[in-house]
Amino acid sequence: MSMLAGATLLASTLLGAGPARAADVPAEFGTDWHDPVTAAPPVTRPDGRPCEVTVARAQFRDFTPYRGTYTPPGDCGDRWSKVVLRLDGKVKGRQYDRLGYLRVGGVEVFRTSTPQPSPDGIEWSVEKDVTRYSDTFRGRRDVEMLIGNVVDDTYTGVLDVKVTLTFHQGRPDGKSPDKVLTLDRGTDGATTLTTPRNSERVVAEVYATGSGGGCEEYWYLTVPDAAPYSCKAGQGPYREVQISVDGRLAGIAAPFPTVWTGGWSNPFLWYVIPGPRAFDIKPITYDLTPFAGLLNDGRPHRVEVSVVGVPEGQTGWSTPVNVLVWQDEQRAHVPGKLTAHQAGDLADSSSYTPGSEHRVATEGAHRLTVAGYVDTSHGRVTTTVGRSLAHTSGHRWTDGETTDALEATWNDDESVTVDGRGPAYTTRTHRTYTMDGTTTLGAGDRLRTVLTLGDRATAVETRGGRRTAWSRLDDSSTGDATYTANVPRDQRHAVGTTSERYRLYGSHGCYDRTLTTVQGMLTEDRRRC
Repeated sequence: MSMLAGATLLASTLLGAGPARAADVPAEFGTDWHDPVTAAPPVTRPDGRPCEVTVARAQFRDFTPYRGTYTPPGDCGDRWSKVVLRLDGKVKGRQYDRLGYLRVGGVEVFRTSTPQPSPDGIEWSVEKDVTRYSDTFRGRRDVEMLIGNVVDDTYTGVLDVKVTLTFHQGRPDGKSPDKVLTLDRGTDGATTLTTPRNSERVVAEVYATGSGGGCEEYWYLTVPDAAPYSCKAGQGPYREVQISVDGRLAGIAAPFPTVWTGGWSNPFLWYVIPGPRAFDIKPITYDLTPFAGLLNDGRPHRVEVSVVGVPEGQTGWSTPVNVLVWQDEQRAHVPGKLTAHQAGDLADSSSYTPGSEHRVATEGAHRLTVAGYVDTSHGRVTTTVGRSLAHTSGHRWTDGETTDALEATWNDDESVTVDGRGPAYTTRTHRTYTMDGTTTLGAGDRLRTVLTLGDRATAVETRGGRRTAWSRLDDSSTGDATYTANVPRDQRHAVGTTSERYRLYGSHGCYDRTLTTVQGMLTEDRRRC
């Protein structure tokens, strides 16, 4: 049996109750378990009177979007020190994990997936700092939300959700963009962007997810066409999310290997503690400022996102784009020029070795450096962006896929240097994603999954060569769960232990929290900072 069978910004957190005593832990999973919870830190909130607006309230039974109208808070002004989005959800019965989004004025402000419920029902909450979308929230906007779902005699879980925005009055920190734009789609299907002519910084964010129930939902497990495996994908599992401007490569990134709450054939791993980012899907960001001089001519420019490695004509990726723009208030037009563009050759190779245990070894790498300047009211500013990607993975499985294992690492290194008046300012970010797991189907159809996931990032900011700020994130999840496959739920006799440790250290402080669950009961909630 394949591990695919039966599966479908630092500011995210799920809220749950305290841990259970060891004596309360059942011998196996029952009909109810602890509400979903994650070790990630809650969104910090400033002092001052908050204002709350309900953005959406819906019960999702099918693939009909919720549509409504957002109206800004009338008694909270139009400048805020922080804006916090919160989703509260509940579901009971039987249901798969589902993928969802929320758009306000066409801007995707939240992308999420859902937990799988117990027969007795669960509730969960997710919070996200959405201050960077303040420009969108200042006016009356159309709202669209969808968590596509199927409800019938078998899958009975109706997803009941409410989404609110809480506005905190106060002086903005100056980091939020002046405009939040979306791409226009022409009759020919091309997507274009028209920026204000006085843009001095441009950042694109892409909510890239492989999803839809096909093999791209588990792209990291796909194999070359020559290999005898249930998910084939042409060249193999290497994926890279690229963004281009007028046909020229403008940014590259490694997608995060999200494991949804039905992933690796074993929902018992994720009933309480989801995998990293599963409930708050972070966008990939690309600094397009080197292209600002080109974009500032007042004309539409073709901006496109593509995913390297997806077989020709195959769907399965969603890549909505927001563009964040900072403007020069002192100038109507900020001219500039792209001065450097160096794209390395893309390396992508997968080799298949047959045997009693089939093996696919994959290596991939790519580099891109772009630079450009803009002539602002405060002088010429040059931005240089460098990014390098590297991926290695080893996939092994037996005939019939009764043993199926993957060990994989993704590295995504980025450097952004801004050189203008005063010392140059550089931000270097090193991201590492890891996955190490095995699913086995043994005697009596007992299916066991052992899996470790890692989401790590180190960021260092320097000015004039001297360090001014730093941070280190390490979000690690481990799980071991077993159940009897191919039988009704009450005959599965499932057991499982899952833990998550979320550590965030840096110049702004320390956060360290560990959660552990056994048979769906929270047994440890430990804080070290």
